[in-house]
Amino acid sequence: MPLRPTESREGLSPGRGRLTALVREFAKFGTVGGLGIFVNLGVFNVCRGATGLPVVRCSVVATAVAIAFNYLGLRHFTYRDRDKSRRSREIALFAAFSGIGLVIENGVLYVATYGFGWGGALLGNLFKFLGIGTATLFRFWSYRAWVFRALPGRAIRHDSPHGDHGDPSNSTSNPAAYQPETTAPPP
Repeated sequence: MPLRPTESREGLSPGRGRLTALVREFAKFGTVGGLGIFVNLGVFNVCRGATGLPVVRCSVVATAVAIAFNYLGLRHFTYRDRDKSRRSREIALFAAFSGIGLVIENGVLYVATYGFGWGGALLGNLFKFLGIGTATLFRFWSYRAWVFRALPGRAIRHDSPHGDHGDPSNSTSNPAAYQPETTAPPP
């Protein structure tokens, strides 16, 4: 049966395939980010309880630890199929955009704590969480647009029924790339 011009082999329109890919990418980003939130809030509360540092300084320390955790998760889980050839540039951009996210995140906490006088453990955690959410929107856009770039000259296949996992041609380390017309699909 011939395909209509707006359908791919999997039966999805090209626009729907891109939307599905974006949702999948956001889910992976959210998984790493969700774990990063636990790291961030955990370090924040330990720092507040174990040191005499002011609230925003504890938040900056916690954010820095979470940034390191998130880089590892994003590079090795969410964007593992992206260009790895310019790692120093990637790390520099990641640090720069993460620094902007740090300012956004901790700016929300700073304004709530020192601008409005809303202090205390519960409100501190609430505004820390709101700051994380605000900064996450910026980070998602900047990381996918500038830091973890697609390989040049090759689009990332998100419309595969196996996702990124079933098509080893997405891996730059696999010299014997999967060719669907000549090889049986991987298990």
